Amino acid sequence: MRSFDVIVIGAGAAGMMCAATAGQRGRSVLIIDHAEAPGKKIRISGGGRCNFTNIHTTPQSFLSQNPKFAISALRRYRPADFIALVERHGIAYHEKTLGQLFCDGSARQVIDMLLEEMRIGGVTLELGSSVESIEPTDSGFVLRLPDGPVAGASLVIATGGKSIPKMGATGFAYQVAAQFGVPVVEPRPGLVPLTFEPGMLERLRPLAGVSVDARVCHGKTAFREGLLFTHRGLSGPSILQISSYWREGDALAVDLAPRTDTGQWLAEARARNGRQSILNALSELLPRRVAELVVTETGVSGNLADMDRKAMEAIIAAVSGWRIKPVGSEGYRTAEVTLGGIDTAALSSTDMRVKAVPGLYFIGEAVDVTGWLGGYNFQWAWASGRAAGLAV
Repeated sequence: MRSFDVIVIGAGAAGMMCAATAGQRGRSVLIIDHAEAPGKKIRISGGGRCNFTNIHTTPQSFLSQNPKFAISALRRYRPADFIALVERHGIAYHEKTLGQLFCDGSARQVIDMLLEEMRIGGVTLELGSSVESIEPTDSGFVLRLPDGPVAGASLVIATGGKSIPKMGATGFAYQVAAQFGVPVVEPRPGLVPLTFEPGMLERLRPLAGVSVDARVCHGKTAFREGLLFTHRGLSGPSILQISSYWREGDALAVDLAPRTDTGQWLAEARARNGRQSILNALSELLPRRVAELVVTETGVSGNLADMDRKAMEAIIAAVSGWRIKPVGSEGYRTAEVTLGGIDTAALSSTDMRVKAVPGLYFIGEAVDVTGWLGGYNFQWAWASGRAAGLAV
């Protein structure tokens, strides 16, 4: 039977980082994945250019039942550390909005970089190999694979969550957790488009495909980025961000003109040209179809000069304080990440090991640590993977 110091299940971002780190420490490492190619989520991220980190990463950019859990790993492996690795491999990159870093070329460059780092560490990579069972032993674990058993002193689970099942995502990490008595925070889709009930969809149907800059709020949490009207509801960066905080039954507040004091803007527009129709005036502030929705929803019509205080307040509320109540999300099918996962109370924050099960580790998206949209989740993958790789 083949034997290794470390077995990593999952050849994604966190798994390959962990394997490369452990291998370069002189550990014998096997990394396996049921997919036929490594780094599938890396390959599709950032429109194929991989938004590999965010320079503004802080622990406050992550959701977890224990917000402090991620601090240790994130402080010990920062965006600058991964950027240094990218630069060492000669990968050109650029910054987009809000600190997001992307490859100038293909996301494949990041995958190739990780494969090279694993090669340097002497890591054995086996793809298209599913784990049939895991058995604990006195010296570690024995995994039953299609081509026979393999033993490892340490076992790292880096199989992610349930998001984007068409990419091969499964709940494997939660099955392993159940086997070893490790608690799991209920998983749910994150960074996902939100959906409306049929009546609301019919009212918004003419807006499908329209995008606006918007500020979307859930309680005290707010994101100001693009918002996209869809045939199912709402999407775009601001909606994906707020979806991680939203729960069914909750309402959201949307400012469709976040750069503008709508009341002051209307007053100035009326002073300039009171004979202008309210619809034409709003069309200077908002996309025409959105302006038409505001006029229809408020029932306000006529010219600016004819607008009384009640009508103005109704328009201000519709533009700057639009209240919506989604009924659901598009689910794991389109979710970029999985919220929840392995309960951090069961893990060591310094190395991601399961406190009650010697030799067992969980890293990356499988853990109850979920970042904002924009490279944060990759930074968590690199940081958690490296933390475990330095310990196994």
